[in-house]
Amino acid sequence: MMNPMQTSGDAAPVLLNDVRQLIEQARAHVASAANSVLTVLYWQVGERIRREVLGETRADYGEQIVSTLSTQLVQAYGRGFSEKSLRRMIQFAEVFADAQIVATLSRQLSWSHFIEILPLKQPLEREFYAEMCRIERWSVRTLRERIGSQLYLRSSIAKKPEAAIAQELSHLREGGQMTPDLVFRDPYMLDFLGLPEGYSERDLESAILREMERFLLELGAGFTFVARQKRISVGADDFYLDLLFYHRHLRRLVAVELKLEKFAPAHKGQMELYLRWLDQNDRAEGEASPIGLILCASADREQVELMDLDSANIRVAQYLHALPDVQVLQAQLHRVVQLARERQARQVLDALPDNKEQT
Repeated sequence: MMNPMQTSGDAAPVLLNDVRQLIEQARAHVASAANSVLTVLYWQVGERIRREVLGETRADYGEQIVSTLSTQLVQAYGRGFSEKSLRRMIQFAEVFADAQIVATLSRQLSWSHFIEILPLKQPLEREFYAEMCRIERWSVRTLRERIGSQLYLRSSIAKKPEAAIAQELSHLREGGQMTPDLVFRDPYMLDFLGLPEGYSERDLESAILREMERFLLELGAGFTFVARQKRISVGADDFYLDLLFYHRHLRRLVAVELKLEKFAPAHKGQMELYLRWLDQNDRAEGEASPIGLILCASADREQVELMDLDSANIRVAQYLHALPDVQVLQAQLHRVVQLARERQARQVLDALPDNKEQT
């Protein structure tokens, strides 16, 4: 017969672990709920002060009322309501004008997240970071790093017309699925690989495998590594795909080819072969067709656009093995985004009936 004391002793660690989990879950829930309430409160405070200040045309009145109110609130509730904090709350209410959107975001984003987003100048950029932060559950540190690396300007969605960006972000906010334009970026920052001078394609691949965790972080949340040098057998020939991933939000395989040289039209044919093979042999039921990413040392934008790679489910992006000056990078990305939007605008105009030649 089993000794009751022995049974009790064996069960004690399990019981302790279960109770600890219950306590930790409750604490996390309380912390999350408290954060949401606090963030909404800050928005309400900012909105109320903003209405009061906007109700008066004198600028000195606004300065005075914020200063006086802060002094009184600090005495009653502490330094969290300093004049600087109140002005930040006012800015919060100004740039996130929709109370319902704030309430939704506050379930995943803390006040510290919003503090990182508020200084951004462009509304769509702020919305992009807020939604991606919500979907991918970034920490404040991760959000800060994403902003510092110019993720929005590097994303494919930034190259689209502003109306299209707003529509896609709105769709995502309302529960829609992420799209490739939100997932893929250009360029990719691979400075962490520590590549030697005169590195080879094998060096690049080996460095990625060695630093897979950081490579996945650069690719973005949702990627899972599947295989390296995936064998693609077609007829009597064998081909080898450099890297294969799966993206859980897109629900599709992602084939990655690494190129040390500039993008060439022949790379498209190679990737098309891989994607068709994966579609026929590796795609599981319920998954979307595989998508390809060709990572090159450089790429000519006009060539890439002329080849209409999107229709073939292929993306081309540059990788940087050394980080350029941040201001230089930002200026370059702004220029690329502006040119891409101008080209798309011209394409729309050219497609209008009034702009077509009469036959």
